[in-house]
Amino acid sequence: MTRHPIVLASLGLLAACAVPPQGVSTQNIAEFDAAVASIGCRLVTEADYLPVELQTGLSRQQVLDIAKYKLAADQAESLESGGIVLTTGACA
Repeated sequence: MTRHPIVLASLGLLAACAVPPQGVSTQNIAEFDAAVASIGCRLVTEADYLPVELQTGLSRQQVLDIAKYKLAADQAESLESGGIVLTTGACA
């Protein structure tokens, strides 16, 4: 099966059109980025999530939703351990 360039280009556009989670502001996302950068740019274990929640005031679900958004926007990569690593800003 051959992949058509149009299909591949469409997939790239979908990633570029990632929509931030409902109820999360651009300020929340900036605070998330700063908090994740302060703990080494990775979200893997409870020891990673708790400081991000405390620094940002976001709930666990909001942190998870922003992490999913970052993956969809190609601003993070999945880790084999099941977590993510940010790949932009201070974590680039």
